[in-house]
Amino acid sequence: MCLLYFDPGLGAMIVQAIVAAVAGVVLFSKNLVFKIKMFFGLVKHDDIDLFEDINVIDSDVENKKQQDSE
Repeated sequence: MCLLYFDPGLGAMIVQAIVAAVAGVVLFSKNLVFKIKMFFGLVKHDDIDLFEDINVIDSDVENKKQQDSE
C-alpha cells in the first residue's frame, strides 16, 4: 500500500485551485449569459454602456488644471 503525503502547502494549493476554478466558471458564465441575453434582445439599451459614468470631457480636465494652478 502506497500512501501519499499531503503537507499544508499542498492543501492550500489545492484549495486555491478549487476557488480559482469556481470563480472562473462564475465569471465566464456571467459574461456568456449577458451575451446570450444581448443576442435575443432581452437587455435594455441602458445596461449596455457599463462605463458611461467614467467618461471624461476634455474641458473638465482643462478646468481642473486651471483650478490647481491658481
